[in-house]
Amino acid sequence: MARRAFLGALAGAVLGAVAARAAYAAFTRRPPVGDAETWARTNHRGEPITLLEGPAFVAGAGAAAAALPGLPGRVRAAALLAVAGSGGLGAYDDLYGATSSKGFKGHLSALAKGEVTSGAVKLLGIGVTGLAAAAVTARSPLDVPVDAALIAGSANLANLFDLRPGRAVKVGLLTGASLLATGLRRDDPVPAALAAIPMGAAAALLPEDLGERAMLGDAGANALGALLGLAASVTLGRPGRLAVLGTVVALTAASEKVSFTKVIAGNPVLNRIDMLGRRPVEQPPANR
Repeated sequence: MARRAFLGALAGAVLGAVAARAAYAAFTRRPPVGDAETWARTNHRGEPITLLEGPAFVAGAGAAAAALPGLPGRVRAAALLAVAGSGGLGAYDDLYGATSSKGFKGHLSALAKGEVTSGAVKLLGIGVTGLAAAAVTARSPLDVPVDAALIAGSANLANLFDLRPGRAVKVGLLTGASLLATGLRRDDPVPAALAAIPMGAAAALLPEDLGERAMLGDAGANALGALLGLAASVTLGRPGRLAVLGTVVALTAASEKVSFTKVIAGNPVLNRIDMLGRRPVEQPPANR
């Protein structure tokens, strides 16, 4: 049995979960910025919801990365850069962003007109964050661009799934599970722990998400994706990282043309996973 990796993963998951729940409880009493109304939004049903799940994830995962024993200093520094940078920029977009421009195409079009959107600032900032984290952990200088794109691209992609209750968390858990399995198979506690930290923090907040009381928002989704991208960059060899990066780029490009929600709803297997633990979708009354 991969004892070292299992213990590292268990410690990372538990620390992430405990810290995320504690942060959520603290932030619901006293939000990190403004008051409860500052973080209040309306979800896809038109019902009130809070974005405080996002800062709770950032704080929980960051605290776990800082406190977990056994992480090499460079890996710990990269994890803190990824979660704080992407989470902070996501929170900025959550609080001050406009919805008039969406996606890469929307933000680039706005820039072409001389308008610097909050989304463009976030995308650029997450790119810099990914580059900084990659520079700390990359195996060689040639790996830095690939790892940076993987971290930043994963941060952006996770946010594209945060459109329905629990969806981004489920995608994160499935992705993290595959990375965790690789770490366990190698009995390497570092990649196992890196995958387990965001999984534990996200799983601890999943009941709030599925219950439609809270959502990750840009802060939580960007941080979740960035940490998983970092875990992939540390865990996988170059062919594996290139394959994952290609998938991230393809899905991001597809999101400009198709609706993930429609695709998922049209696939019985994906729809069943997507609806697991969620309230049923309300059907419009039949015409009489």
